[in-house]
Amino acid sequence: MLAWLAYDFANSAFVAVVPATVYAKYYALQVVGNDCGQGDLWWGWAVTTAMALVALTAPPLGAIADRAGVRRRLLGVFTYVSVIATGLLVTVDPGDVLWGWALAVVAIGGAEAAFVHYNAYLPTLVPLDRQGRLSAYGFAVGYLGSAVALGATLPFVLNRISIAFLITAALFGVFAIPALAYLPPDRRNPGTRVGIAATIRDALAQTRSTIHSTRDHPALRRFLLGYFFFADGVNTVVFFSAIFAAHTLGFNTAQIIQLYFAVQLSALLGAWAWARTIDTRGPKVVLQVTLLQWCGVVVAACLVQTKLQFFVVSVLAGTGLGAVQAASRTFMATLIPRGQEAELFGFYALCGRAASICGPLIFGTASRLSGGNQRIAILVVGVFFLVGLVAVSGIRAGGPTGARAGGPGA
Repeated sequence: MLAWLAYDFANSAFVAVVPATVYAKYYALQVVGNDCGQGDLWWGWAVTTAMALVALTAPPLGAIADRAGVRRRLLGVFTYVSVIATGLLVTVDPGDVLWGWALAVVAIGGAEAAFVHYNAYLPTLVPLDRQGRLSAYGFAVGYLGSAVALGATLPFVLNRISIAFLITAALFGVFAIPALAYLPPDRRNPGTRVGIAATIRDALAQTRSTIHSTRDHPALRRFLLGYFFFADGVNTVVFFSAIFAAHTLGFNTAQIIQLYFAVQLSALLGAWAWARTIDTRGPKVVLQVTLLQWCGVVVAACLVQTKLQFFVVSVLAGTGLGAVQAASRTFMATLIPRGQEAELFGFYALCGRAASICGPLIFGTASRLSGGNQRIAILVVGVFFLVGLVAVSGIRAGGPTGARAGGPGA
């Protein structure tokens, strides 16, 4: 369990520096330039491409991992592909638009693909009535990893930004080692031969079958619809918050790191504070409260005029960040019919990555079409939270996890 938590620390160190703050701002504003929103558009395309690749490859790779017993191996391969690409970010100079874009796609795609296999371990580590707490604790440890990474890179971001990327690659690579060494080994029937082509065909067929099977579980189907929207909103805010702060409000890189550091601390406290409530009151209540909070955050972010105002709004957003992620992962666990955990958690991961295809592209396109007006773009993204809230509120499930939820659907 500790090894699983350590990986959240490692992955979050990467997320904090590369897609969330330092590299996102550097690429959009300095590598591309963002006078008329072109940096937003290029960054949106980078994130969208990475997420699309993960969404397309997750079902066949998940099937291969299950059949061949290589889940932990794939976790390691994708992790260190991302680590190498992160280290190579030191070669990206202003004007290297395509090279910077390609490395971003590989780094983000590798980290997200690895996280799909990481998430699949959750149902195997603790009983259902403790999954909410473990999920929340994982996010809390992740926010600690983000804070450590930001603190370590802060001294270098103004004059030697390349050092920040090397530090991030090192943190990601080193703290991933316990998971790769100590997570439960995969098991494979030694008499089973795995044909890659046949496995891929079966995986795609299984994905279609999984989509069809959710018709028999309307609560699960409605939750996945809501998750598609609010996960898209959360990810888009994470991927563009640094660019918004810099372009619209004039934050420099050091100020952005300090801001994100405060957000991670507030997210850590929020995740820990909501952990027991997810189990005692149920993930649905927590999701409803935090999605309402996110709707308010988006409107406030659209209206802020000063750095201090944005700082306050960002810290408020942070308190709901870990809670909405942990509660959604637990809500999904309560809705899955017994015996379909691996199949449906894989589909859950696919929905999350597929969702992230839309939001970044919509934000970037809205900014570009409005001549770089990011206030309009972020208000558009707020619709995702509202739709997710409506979908989740209509589900007749998601109560306390001491007894398995997932009775009659909506």
